[in-house]
Amino acid sequence: MQKQTIILASASPRRAQLLDQIGVKYQIQVADINEDAEVDEIPADLVQRLAKEKAEVISINTTNPVLGADTLGVLKGALLNKPDNFDHAYKMLSAMSGNWHEILSAVALSYQGETTVLLNKNRVLFKSLSDQEIKNYWETGEPQDKAGAYAIQGIAATFIERIEGSYSGIMGLPLFETWLLLEKAGIYTNHHTKMDN
Repeated sequence: MQKQTIILASASPRRAQLLDQIGVKYQIQVADINEDAEVDEIPADLVQRLAKEKAEVISINTTNPVLGADTLGVLKGALLNKPDNFDHAYKMLSAMSGNWHEILSAVALSYQGETTVLLNKNRVLFKSLSDQEIKNYWETGEPQDKAGAYAIQGIAATFIERIEGSYSGIMGLPLFETWLLLEKAGIYTNHHTKMDN
């Protein structure tokens, strides 16, 4: 396995934790981009474009490989964004209550003048939530900076009846696709050898 340090173009502690999990060495440089959707842009295109732009804006100033990622929630065609306030979170969580929603995670690698993007799709089924459960959850502080107003790796795990797809993708960095990109670029190989700490 090579020891080349990659740049993670994200401030998300969850993405950093996931890279730690698979032994990838990284530094963090946060990409500052406009994350608004373009006119008529569908969620799958938006999430891939944002991951690509995050990687490319950082790669301009480094020769290191740059990893960009973005995650979006989608319910019946509508985006599940980070909540602006309790009312916004309540609306999203109420809509997800007892229903399936989709989590789209894209990961992009910019390296040696090329950017490759992979898309990861997941479905999540929430149990039926009471108004009190939603209020109590909001008051924990956990949903306030999370897309869809919840974190699968936190308290909200008790709301999730079933998932179809990738746990790490729902967290925000699909590790299967991330490793494919790193391996294909020759940055990391010999996956099953002992990893250095």
